[in-house]
Amino acid sequence: MNPFDYPKSVSLRDIKYSRATIESERVFPEVMNWDGLLRWSIAQSDGTVPNRNLSEEDRKWFTEAMQAQTVDVIKRMKEITQVMLAPEKVLLDQGIDPTNILEMLDELQDHVESIDAANDLHTIGGLVPLLGYLNNSNAGIRAKAADVITTIVQNNPKGQQLVMEASGMEPLFRNFSSDSDVSVRTKALGAISSLIRQNNPGITAFRLANGYAALRDSLGSDNVRFQRKSLSLLKYLLHENRSDCSVVTELGFPRKMIYLVSSQDFDVREAALRCILDLAYVHTPDIDNVLHGENEKLKEILKIRIDHITKMSDEDLNAAREECQLIDSLWQTMFNEASTLREKGLVNPGEDATKSLHRHSALAGPKSGEDSNTSSKKKDIPLLLLGL
Repeated sequence: MNPFDYPKSVSLRDIKYSRATIESERVFPEVMNWDGLLRWSIAQSDGTVPNRNLSEEDRKWFTEAMQAQTVDVIKRMKEITQVMLAPEKVLLDQGIDPTNILEMLDELQDHVESIDAANDLHTIGGLVPLLGYLNNSNAGIRAKAADVITTIVQNNPKGQQLVMEASGMEPLFRNFSSDSDVSVRTKALGAISSLIRQNNPGITAFRLANGYAALRDSLGSDNVRFQRKSLSLLKYLLHENRSDCSVVTELGFPRKMIYLVSSQDFDVREAALRCILDLAYVHTPDIDNVLHGENEKLKEILKIRIDHITKMSDEDLNAAREECQLIDSLWQTMFNEASTLREKGLVNPGEDATKSLHRHSALAGPKSGEDSNTSSKKKDIPLLLLGL
């Protein structure tokens, strides 16, 4: 029998969702006494009980006890797939509500943490209906479906390929760019980030879908977690495609990031500073145009940050060392002078702006095998990528 064949006649009422149900009811209906089983196992190996051969009855009991607590992952994922394939009305008629679905997806996520199980989900027909949950009317289910997809594709090239081939980018991108629920947008963005990492076809699909324009708009959200994920993906994309620095500059990203430098969230501030510094370093010959005339606004915001930093306690200053270095490096790059942080000894003398910028050289120099002459030529920016 093909290991992926399964009966179609299982009643939805027979499918339980909670881990507690799986552990105590699905295979072995009696509640197991794990403490007693543990004491028995230890007694057989610690010398307190003379060694003896297990009777056939004891051996059978032990085998059944172990099997009762072992979940057949493939079988379980097939059962979950049946639920995902069922129409919403049928599920409601069977007493299965969104809470049950969320518990089921939570369990599925545990299973697909194994790369083999993640790829097997497609083989048994479960990937497509999982992607279908991205269109569910319940925001929690849409968000959780994206979370499960993140687990499937993370560090899994085969999983990335399967999701791309199943047209998974489209609903993920739609939820990221336009869903009314920010948690759904955030989870979708997380899934996209994992889907396109080290995946050139995924990056291309994101760019062609006007991904940079959507990413720019996401920076305007007031949700800190969403901002963090947006900046993280932007940072990755710029490192992978240094020519895209021109795209994000033309799209007005620097103006968005200037305001994020004054964020109350440390991670958002630092990420925004890094991205601006990257763009400034790449466009050094044309640095005045990077901020589209907002240079003085940036200087004003940086001054406010510097003033705040100088009033910090020693403990807080220690935590802000990297931010201090970024501010000083950006100040020197943009305004061609040392910041007052350096004058006040709040920047490590051995960590000057040149060394800091060197860490960003992946954006400045040509990649291995790339003609260095091409790096100075500004490529035409497709209107599609500019979101026009």
